[in-house]
Amino acid sequence: MSRSWERMVSKNTKQINKKRKKEGKRGIAPNAPQIDRFRGRNYVIPTLLVLLIAFYIVLSQPWSDKFLQDPTLFWVTIGCYVLLAVFYYFRRPYLAVSRDTLETRKFTGYKTLRPSQIRKIVVQPGYVLVESVKGTNWVFSKFMNRYPIAQMAERLKVYAEVNQVEYEFKTK
Repeated sequence: MSRSWERMVSKNTKQINKKRKKEGKRGIAPNAPQIDRFRGRNYVIPTLLVLLIAFYIVLSQPWSDKFLQDPTLFWVTIGCYVLLAVFYYFRRPYLAVSRDTLETRKFTGYKTLRPSQIRKIVVQPGYVLVESVKGTNWVFSKFMNRYPIAQMAERLKVYAEVNQVEYEFKTK
């Protein structure tokens, strides 16, 4: 099937599945596009925020007599930083691999790459690097974001073979 036909079929299937879901019936997409989603865990930014909170509390010394700020606003600020740390901890980074796209979420929003936008995929122990033709490279790290690198490497190898993207495996 051509890609435009596939897009039209998937669009119509989504509409029918929504209607069937409202009616309480099962969906009709046994051959729906397979999307493999590899989730990591962001712990670096929440840790830095908690250390920043501790530094701010120690520097401000709210327990001393020289504390001239409004204590309510001080603790609201601390609470907001804690909520921000919790938000970043539960907002898990991911790499979604479908038949012809790679998708991830960065600080600036959701990013998608098609095979024509990928120069090559490099897999190293603990890292996956997706080099793009235009823009910055995507780096997925086991150390920084706890990604399942071995599973990602297997799926990206299949993706590279299907879409004729250069795939390189380095063993340091």
